[in-house]
Amino acid sequence: MQEWRVYSKKADFQALGDRFGIDPVVARIIRNRDVIGDDAVDRYLNGRMEDLYSPHLMKDMDKGVDIISEAISNGDRIRIIGDYDIDGICSIYILFKGMKKLGATVDYDVPDRIADGYGINENLIKKAYDAGVKVIITCDNGIAAMEQIKYAKTLGMKVVVTDHHDVQYEDVDGVRRYFVPEADAVIDSKQENCEYPFKMLCGAAVAYKFIQCLYELRQVDMELLTEFVVFAAIATIGDIVDLQDENRIIVKNGLSLIKDTDNQGIKALMAINDVDPNAITAYHIGFVIGPCLNASGRLDTAKRAIELFLSDDREVAEKYAGELKALNDERKKITLDATNEAITLVDTTELSDDKVLVVFLPDCHESVAGIVAGRIKEKYYRPTIVLTRGEEGLKGSARSIEGYNIFEKLMERKELLTKFGGHPMAAGLSLDAANLLELRKQLNENHGMSADDLTQKIWIDVPVPVDYISEKLIEDLKVLAPFGKANEKPVFADKNLTIRQIQSMGKEGNFTKMVLENSRGRIEAVGFFDSTELKEAYANSKRISCTYYPEVNEFRGNRKLQICVTGYRIEES
Repeated sequence: MQEWRVYSKKADFQALGDRFGIDPVVARIIRNRDVIGDDAVDRYLNGRMEDLYSPHLMKDMDKGVDIISEAISNGDRIRIIGDYDIDGICSIYILFKGMKKLGATVDYDVPDRIADGYGINENLIKKAYDAGVKVIITCDNGIAAMEQIKYAKTLGMKVVVTDHHDVQYEDVDGVRRYFVPEADAVIDSKQENCEYPFKMLCGAAVAYKFIQCLYELRQVDMELLTEFVVFAAIATIGDIVDLQDENRIIVKNGLSLIKDTDNQGIKALMAINDVDPNAITAYHIGFVIGPCLNASGRLDTAKRAIELFLSDDREVAEKYAGELKALNDERKKITLDATNEAITLVDTTELSDDKVLVVFLPDCHESVAGIVAGRIKEKYYRPTIVLTRGEEGLKGSARSIEGYNIFEKLMERKELLTKFGGHPMAAGLSLDAANLLELRKQLNENHGMSADDLTQKIWIDVPVPVDYISEKLIEDLKVLAPFGKANEKPVFADKNLTIRQIQSMGKEGNFTKMVLENSRGRIEAVGFFDSTELKEAYANSKRISCTYYPEVNEFRGNRKLQICVTGYRIEES
């Protein structure tokens, strides 16, 4: 169920437009993103890497940098332990390449998704100890590894944690007590008493800031940091953190640098996926490049993606890129089959009555559980956990909706879990099979969501009649990019539209092309949905309302205005 709402946030949009040289419609959209005040608007439109907050504000940052710097000076062996997703891959690359430039004796390890599960574990620690490693540095994991890091300390190793995930806690008599591992340094802006003002960085951005401080300490040319901005940007998009404040600056600057990258791996990935480096957007990272990187950790080993980025040989990079694309194609088929199985379960069993969906797919490849959970969440607009059989018990992933903090809800049920971690909107978890039904029962009995929470809100930025659309407005809208979580592509809307032409297109007929008309003009429209219902409305002369985004369709030198319809309603006669 969806509900359309129009933003009603106030400001002098004409004055803002005049001040910053933008259309008042664009100024209104910026205000809708809660960017308030001239300084914030200027930062939103013109933010530079120099405008990022000082990394020294992060708790334990200087302590962690001192430990690594001393290890480099002493020639001690350092091991990076990351994660197997896009954020972990980019984090490892930044730390590894960054330290290598300083002459560090450093290597890296990545947990096997199936054998090891998420994050640092005793097996990886023992392996590092046996290899003579003196210092372990984690990235994109570690904040929840209490026992594992305690084990590393008993072996006499130093441990530096760099992470961005939420800190675990317990509530006793109304008092919340947070737990952080007993590492030599814990760098995570979400921990208590950390003065860093922005709490939404991804793991690779934290790694970038770590290397920045390390280079400052060792008085290295800071220009060497530039290549790492691209990897921090890729991870920021791929990890779906809020594209606000620092994250927006990192992504905007990173995307502008990609076209000139010397990294053979990035070049090969763009080439094999037909992505134009001069026109790359956050969409290409999130839905084309990113899935190839994630597929390595899902179905193979994330080390392959890291080796891709580290390769200086174009032919080797092209080989790795081809393998990653093939893995991603295989992942798509596995995901589709698992998603269809999950939909059947929800539609045909008692799960259909649940407010929190806990879906057990015993034969699902555990690597795609998170993707499937996301698709089920989108279809039913309910918090969703997808679980499958793991090496020991059940493993899975959770995806949530606005208004339901899945991390906190799992914290409340942690006695049923063997391992978990994550954010308000996403989490990973493991549990004994015997606890499956109890977890589902308790989550549903205590979900705390209202009917309003379970109604998806489609927020319309500006009701704009389609005849207002112009090439200038479309050009002006470009300053709002990059788009992503918390800085979504603007939503426009118009009502009382007449369908003048309509046809189905695409192999499966799931692409619709129309001509829509209001009282002052008409415009071509396209939409990625089945046209059956709209064809019936057309036949019965019914008018529609729609949400849309304007764009220019360029084909063989001809430019034509069109709108991409993102949702519609058939108006009652």
